[in-house]
Amino acid sequence: MSFLKDAVAIFKKRELPLVEQYKESDDVYTFLFEKEEDMTWEAGQHGLFTITHKKIKDNTRPFTVASAPSENVVRITSRIGENPSEFKKALLELKPGMKLKIAGPVGSFYVTDNLPALLVAGGIGITPFRSILKQMEADGTLADRQIELLYMDSEKSYVFKEELDALAANFPINVLYLESRDALNEKINKYADLHLNTSNYFIAGPKSMVDSITADLKNKNISRGNIKKDAFYGYGKQI
Repeated sequence: MSFLKDAVAIFKKRELPLVEQYKESDDVYTFLFEKEEDMTWEAGQHGLFTITHKKIKDNTRPFTVASAPSENVVRITSRIGENPSEFKKALLELKPGMKLKIAGPVGSFYVTDNLPALLVAGGIGITPFRSILKQMEADGTLADRQIELLYMDSEKSYVFKEELDALAANFPINVLYLESRDALNEKINKYADLHLNTSNYFIAGPKSMVDSITADLKNKNISRGNIKKDAFYGYGKQI
């Protein structure tokens, strides 16, 4: 059923007018687009975004939708360094009213049950978790969930930190900010040893990080069905 929904969604393309763009930190930018009333998705999914205002090579890229379906905008947040790709240069050129196309959103990186959940974010991999947590808040289910978020960023920029701290202050979720893989692995191991297969594990970040943590969890006999992955390509040096 999920595959069928994705197949339908990927062929439905929409134009999204830009509302505004702004910096989250030195090299992280957020772009807010108008959302049509009938547009929806599962919190945590990604869309395929296409540059339309100029011709560039590789004009379509996947981005997680960092806004929750309950919000009235489509938000994407991306790290854009000193030597960005043509696509990201084109993103920075967008002015209010200019448009991107989106196909989707699609993907299986979303919550489907009420099990406790460990959310592991590496750098810009925090984006799907913002969507997931904000949607739970809107649905009124966050107070009933057992959630731990481990957010690692060696640059300590911690995008969305104010929002995450506000959620942690008002709901029984635990947010830990970490600066190293060693610290991250230690926390994951402690959590996995305690919960084993009574919890789900969501991992989002650079592919090398996602693959490594997934392998470690499988070595602990965590079931493949309890592990969900969202690998971000091209960010290996960012965390």
